[in-house]
Amino acid sequence: MNPLSSIEICAGAGGQALGLEMAGFHHALLVEYEEEYCTCLKRNRPQWNVLCQDVRNFSGKPYAGTIDLLAGGVPCPPFSVAGKQLGAGDERDLFPQMLRLVEEINPRAVMIENVRGFLGNQFEAYRNSILSHLVEMGYRVHVQLLNASDYGVPQLRPRAVIVGIRHDILDRFLFPMPHPFHVTTVGEVLYDLMAENGWEGVDEWRAKAGKVAPTLVGGSKKHGGPDLGPTRARTAWAAMGIDGRGVADAPPDRDFQGMPKLTPRMLARLQGFPDDWDFGKKKTLACRMIGNAFPPPVAKAVGLEIKQVLEYEGTHIKSTKGLSQRAFV
Repeated sequence: MNPLSSIEICAGAGGQALGLEMAGFHHALLVEYEEEYCTCLKRNRPQWNVLCQDVRNFSGKPYAGTIDLLAGGVPCPPFSVAGKQLGAGDERDLFPQMLRLVEEINPRAVMIENVRGFLGNQFEAYRNSILSHLVEMGYRVHVQLLNASDYGVPQLRPRAVIVGIRHDILDRFLFPMPHPFHVTTVGEVLYDLMAENGWEGVDEWRAKAGKVAPTLVGGSKKHGGPDLGPTRARTAWAAMGIDGRGVADAPPDRDFQGMPKLTPRMLARLQGFPDDWDFGKKKTLACRMIGNAFPPPVAKAVGLEIKQVLEYEGTHIKSTKGLSQRAFV
């Protein structure tokens, strides 16, 4: 069977792309606007076809009818608590571009990721218009809030995920089931990294850090130096023995006393990236890339469910257009 093809817009530093690759998708194209992010993608996956361009200037017409999955984590500030929550009134809102590309490309499936705020009551009318537009273009639509901690990532990171399955495909899609038997904690995930320099307090720290982390923050270029978020988030980090007021260059030394700071490599692991994923040497930029990413394990889990639908025998049948019962959850 030929590998399933995908196009991803707003690819960022590659979190969603990496997860979908692990799920078995071959990226025909990744579209990303920021040059530093494009460099990161090319550095880590030279074989990926990366187009460094504003998605508003990208036409999907050359790919019409040839792509299995169109994916994208469109910018979250229009719906984020950290932003002004202007929704459709925010110039960074790229949902219209995603809908335009769905119409131009006509992929067999669509996957869109955004922050929890997208599901808020204040955006109900706009959300309904987006979902209705997908239905009108011939997709059955599924919407669900997923917590990264349910899929092996040691942080909550709730994300709204929209999946659309084209009407001529038997829609057997279900969101991936959470992993109920084991919750991965910060302490167990970062223990070896915290112990790299022989820190004598690492065992005591691991016990204290036996929890799921708050959501990592990324922010925009306007955001200051790297840290772990606002006061409430830093309080939660402190409860796990972590100083959230900044990001360290190296793990704690043998005789270190107090609360250690996390390194960019630790942040990347908490986000579900492999240790060899290279975000470059600029700490502030690396932390922004990591904090803005979609955790690869979550993207993989959703991607596997989409793949199962697309590869299912006998999918090319006509079914009634409409919204899934899971829509608007």
